[in-house]
Amino acid sequence: MTIGALSKRTGMPVKALREYEGMGLIYSVGRSGGNYRLFGQDALWCVEMVRTLRALGLTLAEIQELAGALLRERDRPIGPRLAEALRAARSRTEERIESLREMVRRIDAFARAHPGELAGTRDFSFPLDSPPRGRA
Repeated sequence: MTIGALSKRTGMPVKALREYEGMGLIYSVGRSGGNYRLFGQDALWCVEMVRTLRALGLTLAEIQELAGALLRERDRPIGPRLAEALRAARSRTEERIESLREMVRRIDAFARAHPGELAGTRDFSFPLDSPPRGRA
């Protein structure tokens, strides 16, 4: 199938598929008479695997490393390396969650400090908690 057909079957943009191919995450099986890249059924599995791992929070670099390890060390199970990558993704996710929780705390504190302004019964005056950007 052409890259366009692969894109339609997977729902992935052609640009992303080209990037995946360039990273060695999917492989073309050759070229058509019109010099179009051709992909086999294995590409469908590879794209779905990349999509699944991305949905679990792995970066493309981590997926590329896992794919490389799988190809380099066929006699070694990939599970432990995947487990390590998943732990790293989980840690990054927890850090983002904590960062977002901190933002919610700041929003709540701001709302508590400025109820009249937010209700429209008072005008904001500066500085609020800190000077607005662009003003000295």
